[in-house]
Amino acid sequence: MIILNTIEEIREQVKKFKNEGLSVGLVPTMGYLHEGHESLIKRASKENDKVVVSIFINPTQFGENEDLDSYPRDLERDTIICENAGADIIFNPNKEEIYNNDFSTFVEMNNLSNELCGKSRPTHFGGVCTVVSKLFNIVKPDKAYFGQKDAQQLAIIKRMVIDLNFDVEVIGCPIIREKDGLAKSSRNSYLSEEERKIATILNKALNHAKKIIFDGEKNSNIIVEAIKEVINKEPRATIDYIEVVDSVSIKPIEYIEMSVLVAIAVYIGKARLIDNFTYEV
Repeated sequence: MIILNTIEEIREQVKKFKNEGLSVGLVPTMGYLHEGHESLIKRASKENDKVVVSIFINPTQFGENEDLDSYPRDLERDTIICENAGADIIFNPNKEEIYNNDFSTFVEMNNLSNELCGKSRPTHFGGVCTVVSKLFNIVKPDKAYFGQKDAQQLAIIKRMVIDLNFDVEVIGCPIIREKDGLAKSSRNSYLSEEERKIATILNKALNHAKKIIFDGEKNSNIIVEAIKEVINKEPRATIDYIEVVDSVSIKPIEYIEMSVLVAIAVYIGKARLIDNFTYEV
């Protein structure tokens, strides 16, 4: 496995792969990899001849007073995980390689980015769309892999690929969880030992919602209140949002009559954690 730092290097290497008739999978990440990322790399390795893992902490998707400076970093650890999972290349550019000094072109998404995380992070998905567009143009993968934990991001990227005619297949992969149900996240590293125990409240609340839905409840307001009741039992958990939305349009719905995404964002200490599940009618 090799680490490349420049656009010229990665393009030259991918061009060699393509000239040999080899397929290329891309796993975009911001580093500090965990078992969730590992599962994406392993799947990409099974489904493609070569796998590129990008590691780039993208400044344009962080808002004011967010955790850009403190976001965890460990390239040495990431390299071991990538190699063991079957990656062939790590693309690890610096900020200046991706965004030149007079960079002024951004990709914005309407509608799908207005709900859920977009309400409290209004510039976030513009940054995500911009950097993923650049990665698609730089690497030109046949397939790209994203985790379903970031369900809104996945829906937005799928829509962007359709709207902008990217020649890439976007594949969503299941959420990977700890044994106690907490969704794997790089931001879990922010949690103290006590906060880590508290954080299991997210999965407990969603499991409660699943139960009442499968028992027949289809009113979104009742489902949201049921989730809220569970989370509010933990005084150190602060709710950002709890919503039931159409899984494609990400628009809130009043009554479940179609495939829906039940999504939550909760602060545990300084860590903002997200989780979700999809219910298919």
